[in-house]
Amino acid sequence: MNNKHKILFVCIHNSARSQMAEAFLKKYGGDTFEAESAGLEPGILNPNVVEVMKEVGIDLTGKPTQAVFDLLKQGRKYNAVVTVCDKEAAERCPVFPGVVKRIAWSFKDPSVFTGTKEAILQHTREVRDEIEQQIKAFVQEASALSYWMADTESRK
Repeated sequence: MNNKHKILFVCIHNSARSQMAEAFLKKYGGDTFEAESAGLEPGILNPNVVEVMKEVGIDLTGKPTQAVFDLLKQGRKYNAVVTVCDKEAAERCPVFPGVVKRIAWSFKDPSVFTGTKEAILQHTREVRDEIEQQIKAFVQEASALSYWMADTESRK
């Protein structure tokens, strides 16, 4: 039986931030969490994101994007839905059935970066690193909470 916490990461196009968050949660919290990502208006995976994720050993090549509304229609259930876009977009995210915690994290959108290829990649790396740190903190916090809850249960 799968007792993992199901987490859905949502952004606008499922082409950058949500894909990175999903990949990092699988890397750092795969024993505790099951991660997916989706977009409000799915697009095409950002090639700059694919490139900077390869730099840290994660290959997203060929990973499809998907629509959050399709997951909702399929009746998917999550323990938490984490938006990784701006506040206005987060408010457009549908409400999933059941007990679902909504978490909002704000990261810059790599699709709007301009300048030279190297400047765009550097900005995308910064977002990647911010997401990675946020995921590490999330996993650590969840681990500490699980430990505390287990310890509390053992004292009853």
